[in-house]
Amino acid sequence: MPKLRIIVGCMAGFSLLAAGLRVRAQPPHGVAFYDADCLYDTVPSPFGNDTRYLPQGEMRWTGERYRRKVMQTAAVIDSLGLPLVGLYGVENESVVRDVAAACKGDYAYLFRTTDSYNGLDFALFYFGDRFFPDRVEAGHFWMTAAGELRGAGRVCLLMSASDRYIGYKIEEHRRQHPDERLLVAGRTAGAEPQRCGLSEPLAAASRAGRGTRRAGNRWEMRSNVLIDTAFHVVRGDVYARRWLFDPSGEAPWATYTRRRYEGGPGANLPVFCYFR
Repeated sequence: MPKLRIIVGCMAGFSLLAAGLRVRAQPPHGVAFYDADCLYDTVPSPFGNDTRYLPQGEMRWTGERYRRKVMQTAAVIDSLGLPLVGLYGVENESVVRDVAAACKGDYAYLFRTTDSYNGLDFALFYFGDRFFPDRVEAGHFWMTAAGELRGAGRVCLLMSASDRYIGYKIEEHRRQHPDERLLVAGRTAGAEPQRCGLSEPLAAASRAGRGTRRAGNRWEMRSNVLIDTAFHVVRGDVYARRWLFDPSGEAPWATYTRRRYEGGPGANLPVFCYFR
């Protein structure tokens, strides 16, 4: 009997070790955010002011230029390859549908109109077998999507295009939905992450001088990601690939420089974070 107990005890210990290894081997979750930098269609809008981005407007925004930017935006989303990719700077759902159709990845999407003065809104591209949304809300310069993220429990992604309102929106969410783990993406300079239970995965990248948009001779972290401290951050950074840069290799490849058409994906780089 003593030998049997030893064997059973060893097997139980091995089982626990194997289970622990399986947990550690699980791939991390991932979220990304990309400011698509004025992805308008070519049709006059009855709501936002899009007169500059029409075929007869000052930008000469033609169907060919529109299709090129749609393909470039889809290529960015596919290259990121993450289960949650927040997108800002799309004019309407028709644009989002075109981007989704151009994606090679099997992405579903969520879209809401935010009634912004420039007519630009948010969309969330997600893998339907990883994220199961059940609440989507939007307002002036923000959008939230809440649901079950497989393996991570209930989460809410809050996307922001304004540093001014983000702090208030975070605090409001904490009060109204304390059961949801919060992910924040976009403009976050007005937030107080530590006070709100959020970590800053891109802080090291910012200190190192990296950023998402070029401003003269320096980089600015115009887009950011904040992660609920209930999660462990594996890695967060700016997503920089050679094909996202202009021929000089020093700045993101802009679609326009002032009114001159350059033909690039846009003046912003994406950001991303892996977490468990």
